[in-house]
Amino acid sequence: MNNILNFLDPTTADMIFQLTVAMLLGMLIGAERSTSNKTAGMRTYALISLGSCLFVVISHAVSNQYLGLTNFDPMRVASQIVVGIGFVGGGLIMTEGKKVSGITTAAGLWVSAGIGMAVGFHLYALSIFVTLTTLFIFTALWHLERAIKNYSKRHSSHGENGD
Repeated sequence: MNNILNFLDPTTADMIFQLTVAMLLGMLIGAERSTSNKTAGMRTYALISLGSCLFVVISHAVSNQYLGLTNFDPMRVASQIVVGIGFVGGGLIMTEGKKVSGITTAAGLWVSAGIGMAVGFHLYALSIFVTLTTLFIFTALWHLERAIKNYSKRHSSHGENGD
């Protein structure tokens, strides 16, 4: 019964809010990836952001419980999240001949982990800004990058023919 009452505790409610915000922001980025037919979509991004936030929230809770009793640094947990996401991202990057794919998806997951960590540390404005910036990068810069590539292809073919 005491555990159920802890669920209603303001501290626990705040943690649940943090986790919810992290999940929603990760999901928002993943939704854009889904519309671009990428392998990692809403669920992957939401889970990465949520998991990162969870590790930060846990490290805060544990460090507060053991304050003064042990030398616990919550940033150690955050640094290990970066290592873990590197492992996940490395599995997404594929090469076929000279073509490399999955780098943008891996980078997006890495940023999503950072968003989750920012929410975990109560940096809501920062996490929302980075979510919107990431969506800008995935959408607007995709169109700009495509236009530059098309321009480059048109003009490089003229140069090869001696024009």
